[in-house]
Amino acid sequence: MSLSQRTGAVRSAQAAEAQPADNEVAVLEAHPGAAADHKAAPATAAEPVAPKKRRGLVLPVILAALVAGAAWYGYGWWTEGRFMVSTEDAYIEGDIAIISPKVSGYVKSVEVSGNQRVKAGDPLVTLDDGDYRIAAEQAEAQIAVQRLTLERIDAQIRGGDAALAQAVAQKQSAQATLGLAGLSLKRVSGLQEQKVVSTADLDSAKTQLEQARASLAAADANIAAAEASIAVLKAQRAEADAGMRSAELALEKAERDLAFTVLKAPYDGIVGNLSVQAGDLVSVGKRLAALVPVDQLYIEANFKETQIADLVPGSKVAIHVDAYDDETIEGTVTSIAPASGSVFSMLPAENATGNFTKVVQRVPVRIEFPKDVLEAGHLRAGLSVVVDVDTRTAPQGAALAAN
Repeated sequence: MSLSQRTGAVRSAQAAEAQPADNEVAVLEAHPGAAADHKAAPATAAEPVAPKKRRGLVLPVILAALVAGAAWYGYGWWTEGRFMVSTEDAYIEGDIAIISPKVSGYVKSVEVSGNQRVKAGDPLVTLDDGDYRIAAEQAEAQIAVQRLTLERIDAQIRGGDAALAQAVAQKQSAQATLGLAGLSLKRVSGLQEQKVVSTADLDSAKTQLEQARASLAAADANIAAAEASIAVLKAQRAEADAGMRSAELALEKAERDLAFTVLKAPYDGIVGNLSVQAGDLVSVGKRLAALVPVDQLYIEANFKETQIADLVPGSKVAIHVDAYDDETIEGTVTSIAPASGSVFSMLPAENATGNFTKVVQRVPVRIEFPKDVLEAGHLRAGLSVVVDVDTRTAPQGAALAAN
């Protein structure tokens, strides 16, 4: 805008301000009674001064409130807040057991319903056990056969021992006969030299000596045969023993398989995710249900790596369960994971590829509930919680609070 244009605009404004005054004079001349009202107008216009004073008082009050709030917050942080480590990335966890069969078969009956509380050892699912019962009976029959085989071999071994004893006795007799035949031959030989006996007597004595030697050799052979027979029988017995052991193991396996047809609860808990019904054909390892140990639940809290410096086992924790927000539970830190969650992930981040973005890591911290809270049975696995760890309650917390 040029200077002349700005000057024209100012003049126009002045003319506009002067015009209401002229109009006002004209009105007063036309209506003389309005002069009194016009003179009283300034008194009425002076009344809005009071709100301006109130607005002047509000600002100091607001500033004082802000200062008081900041002081209150600062005092709370200095006395409490700086010792608290909090996270909302926390959930109730439990070592949930997956109920799966160790043997295959048709489901005979389902003994529980979904969300039912059970005790350790309670039957959950029963499979048809006909085939496994037959297998157990077959194993028992095989054991009976092996037992009879062992008894027969033992009897044969006893017979072999008797035969060996007889062969030994025969050898001793043959040795005695051989000695006597030798003496007889020596005597007959002397008499034959003196022409007292005939040559036939000498030949007979020699024959008896040879027969005695043959009898001794036969006795030795009988002993060897008896010993060999006993060795064979003992080998057969060892084989039968192995067969008996195999039959016993087969019976043990059959009995275990028979027992596995009844799926039982491994511990106290609540049955969930029940996905089986009577008549289903289930295979080994198929997921039939889950068992949640409601009296053994704990919290898995994922703290930032910048928060774990003062976290140690034994610290007290204020737990706020989202489902029961009006209640505060006091827990205890039991352990801190040896690595961040990303280390144990299925696909760990590979930062050596050249594309690096620093992300604050989180470290899992396990927090346990008081026993009475777990026994109440209100908590459920998977619920979200907010945890506040008071680092002053840790073993070195006293020194930290003093600082």
